[in-house]
This record gives sequence, structure tokens and C-alpha cells, in this order.
Amino acid sequence: MPPQKKKDEKTGKEEIDRETIYALILVDDTQVKNWQKFYNDTQKQVDEMQKSISKRLQCKIVYLYQLWNEFYDGKYETAQEISMSLPFYDNGYLAAVKICEIHKSMVIKKFEKYIVTYVLAGSLMQGRATEKSDIDVFIVIDDTDVKRMSRVELKEKLRAIIIGMGIEAGDMTGIKNKLNIQIYILTEFWNWVREANPIMFTFLRDGVPLYDRGLFMPWKLLLKQGKIRPSQEAIDLYMTSGQQILTRSKFKLKEIGMEDCFWALMSPSQAALMMYGLTPPTPKETAELKREIFVKKEKMLEEKYVGILERVLKVRKDLEHGDKTDITGKEIDALLSESENYLKRIEKLFEEIQQRRSRESIVELLESVNNSLKELCELSEIKEKDFAKAIKELTGKKILPAASIREYSDLLKAKKDYESGKLTKAELEKSKTSGNILFRIVIDAAQRKRLQKLDNFRLRINFKDGNADVFLIENRAFIVKAADNKVLEAAIEKDGSLSKEKETGFEELESALEKAKPRQIVISQALWKSLEKMLGEKITISAN
Repeated sequence: MPPQKKKDEKTGKEEIDRETIYALILVDDTQVKNWQKFYNDTQKQVDEMQKSISKRLQCKIVYLYQLWNEFYDGKYETAQEISMSLPFYDNGYLAAVKICEIHKSMVIKKFEKYIVTYVLAGSLMQGRATEKSDIDVFIVIDDTDVKRMSRVELKEKLRAIIIGMGIEAGDMTGIKNKLNIQIYILTEFWNWVREANPIMFTFLRDGVPLYDRGLFMPWKLLLKQGKIRPSQEAIDLYMTSGQQILTRSKFKLKEIGMEDCFWALMSPSQAALMMYGLTPPTPKETAELKREIFVKKEKMLEEKYVGILERVLKVRKDLEHGDKTDITGKEIDALLSESENYLKRIEKLFEEIQQRRSRESIVELLESVNNSLKELCELSEIKEKDFAKAIKELTGKKILPAASIREYSDLLKAKKDYESGKLTKAELEKSKTSGNILFRIVIDAAQRKRLQKLDNFRLRINFKDGNADVFLIENRAFIVKAADNKVLEAAIEKDGSLSKEKETGFEELESALEKAKPRQIVISQALWKSLEKMLGEKITISAN
């Protein structure tokens, strides 16, 4: 226990006694018949042990019946001492009092206006507690003076904060995941008391208040006097509830067979087909499609697993159409067991598909790199058909960096190893990384070449209302205004003037650029006048 104050014999002042070791022994006397003899014997044994151990040791015996009565009388000094103590041995009671006292103090400090009663109940009060038992706490909130929010809002708002305080109290005391907090609003609780709800019977009969504003003890006394009795309506309600619960249980079993097992298997099955590259099929088509693809074609899955999926589909269909009215717990167990095996196998199938797709991605990546190299070679006027040799020529012309030769060689080797089944996971990831870098480098180089090609045909024109690009390609001119991003096409006459203007699109411009060959751009007086007529006077032209 914490050190206590002691009056100094010489000075008469109270000082903290740091010499005496104060200990509290909590004794369960709930099953004792001869109380007086039990108390005398206990006190005698404790006195003898205390003397034999140390003169500094001073033990205080507290009996459970005594502790609960202190709480009934609104006396919480012992509870406060226990909340500051260090237990050396406990079968659950000290932990319960300790965490509840700390939690109660936090709650009262924050919400004293709303808290009607804070009650410790459950197996601890019934003498059935163990070290693993939950600590059940009931809190009743006064909702009779609530104006700014609904009663439900008040309950939920305070509930979230109070449960959060319970977690905090658990962290402070080291007593975690033990506090089970039940929160009720006063008007709701009073109705349950009047109807003699069985939960309220237990709450009032066994509960011990750690805080009470004068309501819990009168309720407890009324119950003890037999004045809280269940109404006929309450009796009838509880009588019929049994059949309702059984009916609901049967419905839940049916729902597990119809929906839960069905979707637990169907969703991953469709996901496997989607990963393979197919669009998600309907539930009816899924089983047969899995058989065709994974069992027969790819030989990646055993037939028995498709059979499990088909059985689950049949159970759902029979229950849905009324061919099967009920499903037993034994059948549910069998479905769940088969479903679990199915899902484990599908997880392995996922890994196999993923590995295959990863390896196939090397082939797709090499194909993408080759297509980009082909375009870059055309733009760079290189006619080499062997891409390995073409890369050497491109690096020689400083179009690609020298490292591109090694990266392309690594990509070719990875494809060869994949085809022979020698490609490891580490080599796969390394090849994908370097291959993607090479692909971006080739794409960037091709983009630069395309821009250079554009400059061979482009004039940049500035005029009063903005600017425009004019592309002169053989006997056609394309004018692209920056303001509206529209493309105009005009014919270039022999004297250089523009005629037959019409609106066209970027596709037509790109098609003309792909086929065009670079030539010298001649800006004639006729071309100048035509552009002034189209764009306005005082134009300026810049050429690359």
C-alpha cells in the first residue's frame, strides 16, 4: 500500500511514515458461515505471520463483505488505497477494484453532471471470477435534462469517450482488455427496471456501486423486497423469444449456405480468371470456365476443386429456388471445410498465375523495346534490321547512351533463360527494371527525333492575338493556332500563296509529317501575304 501519515511523538506533526511497510490483505468471506470465528482466526494468523516476518510490516485485513458494504454506504477510501497499491498476489478482485476506481475517477471528473451510477457487477460479484474474467461495469447516464441533442446522440457520444477512458485506465494500470463497459441512459434503464428485464435483475442483485447519486440503492432494496416484478407482457415476450431465436438461427444457417460460402468462393474464382486476362464471367459460367482454362488447358488446377465450387453453387441454387428448404449444421461444417481447402488452393493458383505473368512480361517488354527501336531507327535513317546491331549504331551516333548495349543484351538473355526455364525471380526483377529503363530511354530518344523532324517543316508565327505553328509539307500547309488548338489546312500554290483553306484534324497533320521528307523552306512574298490575310497584319516569323 502507499506510505501513510504518522504523528511524530516529539513534534506532534503528521509526517509520511517511510519506515513502516503497509500491506492490505483482501479476504473472501462470502461463503463463510461462522463469521466471528473466521474473523478471529484470520486476524490471529495474520498477526503471527506479521511478527515472524518483520517489525516494520503492518497488515490491514479487509473482507469482501466489508468492502462491498463500504461501497453501499458511499465510502471509497479503501478503493482509493487499492487504486494506488502494488498487488503481489491477486485472483481478480484487486485488479477489478483498482482499474474501476481509476476509470470511475476519470469519468466522474469529466462527466459528473450526467453520471447517475457507476456499478461493478458480473462474475466478480457472483463469486465465480478467475484471473481471466472480464471486469463488468454498468454506467447509467442521466438523459432527462438533454435539450441540444437526442438521447441516442448523448449516449453514443459519451459512450465513445468513456470506453476510450477505459482503454487509458488499462494502459495506466497494466490491466488491459479486461474492462467490459455497458452504458445505459436513465429513461431506457428505468423502463427495463419496470419491466423486470432479466439483465436488470442481475445488475441490481449482484452489482456494487462505486459511485451513486441515490438511485441504485433504492432500486436494489425494491428488488430485495420483491417489489420489482416482471409484467405479463414481459413474461410473454420472453416466452416467445425462444422460438424467434431458433427461427433466426435457422435463417442464419441458410444464409451461410446461400450467400456466405457462395461469395467466399465466387469472388476469388473470378479474380483468378481476371488475373489470367479474362473479363469477369457470370457466376453460372465461372466453374466451367475455370475447368476449361485452369484444369484442361493450363493444367494448373485439379478437377476436385472445380467440383467444390460446383457443389457450393448447387446448394445456393437449391436453397434459392426452394428445392432445399433447410440446411443442417453438419452440412454447413462440410461446406465451410471444403471452402477453406478451396481458398488455400486458389491462393497457390494466384501465385502460379502471377509468376507466369511476370515471366511473360519479359517477352512483352522486349517486344515493346523492339517496336520503339524500330521507330527510332526510321527517324534516325538507320536501316539495320538486327536490333542488337542497330543499338550499337545508335550509341555510336550518340543518339542512345553506351549503357543501352548492355541493357538490351541483358533483356535478350532474360528472354532466353525464361524460354529454357532457368530465369530466377531475382533475375526476373532485375531484367524488368533495366528493361523498363531502356524502354523509357528509347522512347525519349524517338520523341526528340520526332521534335527535330517537326522543326524541319515548322514556322513559328507571332501575331496580334497570339501565336501559331505553320507546317509546310510538300504542297500543303497546316496552320495550328495556340488559342483554339484547331488545325487549318491550305494548298500551297506555285507562287507560294495559300488557297482552299479548310478545317482538318491533328490525325491528318501527323499522317502528312510521317510521310514527308525534309526540304528547304522558302518564305515567298506571296506566302507572307497569305499568312497576313489569315492571321492579321504585322506578323513575325521565326524558323529553326
